[in-house]
Amino acid sequence: MAYTTINKGSSYFNTVLYTGTGASNSVTGVGFKPDFTWIKDRSNARDHQLVNAVVGYPSGTLFSNVLDAEYTAFPRVDSSNADGFTVSTPAQVNGSVETYAAWNWLANNTSGSSNTAGSTTSTVAANTTAGFSIVSYTGTGSAATVGHGLGAVPKMIICKARSAAYHWEIYHVSLGNTDLVRFTNGAAFASAQMWNNTTPTSSVFSLGTEDANTSSQTYIAYCFAEIRGYSKFSSYTGNGDANGTFVYTGFKPAYVMVKASSTTGQWAICDNKRGAANILNNNGEFLFAETNDATNSAPANWDFLSNGFKARANYAAHNSSGVTYIYMAFAENPFVTSGGIPVTAR
Repeated sequence: MAYTTINKGSSYFNTVLYTGTGASNSVTGVGFKPDFTWIKDRSNARDHQLVNAVVGYPSGTLFSNVLDAEYTAFPRVDSSNADGFTVSTPAQVNGSVETYAAWNWLANNTSGSSNTAGSTTSTVAANTTAGFSIVSYTGTGSAATVGHGLGAVPKMIICKARSAAYHWEIYHVSLGNTDLVRFTNGAAFASAQMWNNTTPTSSVFSLGTEDANTSSQTYIAYCFAEIRGYSKFSSYTGNGDANGTFVYTGFKPAYVMVKASSTTGQWAICDNKRGAANILNNNGEFLFAETNDATNSAPANWDFLSNGFKARANYAAHNSSGVTYIYMAFAENPFVTSGGIPVTAR
């Protein structure tokens, strides 16, 4: 069996950095037509901006750092294009000379199709090769299942009500079906009703009666299955040392988001475009999903290696001694290609 089916991670996930113009701005360099784009102003304290193809362009925007319902008053991303996207004029995405990071995922370049695998019908745009789907559904207020279209078991699901000011509710395989985390600095906590005590299957995920399934509210869910050599969803324990815990992923990361689950802590996002690749003598650049903070350049170095990542500082966001961290990671390169050829770190 081949080690991986994806030799080039940037065909399915890619980070682009850009500078705002204050006028309509076509951002290129993604390498594909993105279906999910997450933008953060690096130079100022502004809300994260999350848009997707199932909701449509220009249309609603959600913010990872606040509970607000979908914002529709003024478009932030006008379109998804063959090699990127076009941002409108608001400073949240395009302030003059301000700097931005945009994380982009490929689903299937459609606004989705009806999925009847669950007890409630969903609209799904799914990329089974990359293990990623965007799912739109309406809450029922009672236990339900929702089709996700992946054809594989999701390891992470990120849900948000579009029509109401509810928390982001997040399933992670390392926490199981009785616990959840949110885009806050809080630890993971027990909530048996959220996922109805039921692990996702290759066709559906289950919901109880809490915030991800309130009657008549509309929701969006980002679902991720693990693809060997391209994506990883797991956990590790910090050691509080500059020679930090090595985390094996099976690929050279392009993006890692980490959250302390056993205690309070931030959702630290690092990527290979902002400096987290063999940077032992430099500061890493973190952005945090749960706050509107500008770039944090504390001495919190990570090394992105050919087969995983490693903390290079005692830093609460990713390497406090004895703390359990969950993470999601996407590849720049697999450790071994589909042809069995090892890839070495730069």
